[in-house]
Amino acid sequence: MRRPLLLLVSFLATVALVVPGVLLMGGAGPPSSRVRPAAAAGPDARAVLADWDRRRSAAWAAGDVDALDRLYVPGSAAGRKDRAMLERWTGRGLVVEDLRLALISVEVVAAATHRLVLRVTDRVAAGRAVGRGVDVRLPEDGPTTRRVTLVRAAGEWLVAEVR
Repeated sequence: MRRPLLLLVSFLATVALVVPGVLLMGGAGPPSSRVRPAAAAGPDARAVLADWDRRRSAAWAAGDVDALDRLYVPGSAAGRKDRAMLERWTGRGLVVEDLRLALISVEVVAAATHRLVLRVTDRVAAGRAVGRGVDVRLPEDGPTTRRVTLVRAAGEWLVAEVR
C-alpha cells in the first residue's frame, strides 16, 4: 500500500512542477511552432519597393519601354498605362532623369514568399524632364496612396496590380 501511495505522490508532484512550466513557456510544442522566425516573416516590403522604383527610374531615364515592360506582370493594366505614359514622353523627345519617389509609408496588407500586397503612400520627390534643349525640374506632387500587388517571378519582383 505504501509503494502505490509513494508513486501517486511522485506523479502528482511531477505534474505540479511540470505543467506550470509548460504553460509559462507557451505550450508543449517545439519553439518553431510558437514563434515565427524573422526570416519567415516575408520579404522586406520597403526594400522590395525601393528596388523596383530604382529599376523603373532607370527605364524612364533611358526611355526604354522594353525595360519598363519587364517590371510588370504580362498583361498588367498598370504596366500598360506606365508604358503609354513613357511612350508619350519619348514621342516628344523627352526622358525623365533622376526620377525619385519619396516613400511616406509602406503597410503590408498581405505577404508571402512570392507575393506582396502593400498600401503605399508616396510622392514624386525629384525628377527632370530632359530632351533636345530641355532640362526642366519636375514639380513635386502631393502624397498619393495606392494598393500595390507585386509577385516574384524568375527572381524579380514585378507589379501585378495598382489600385
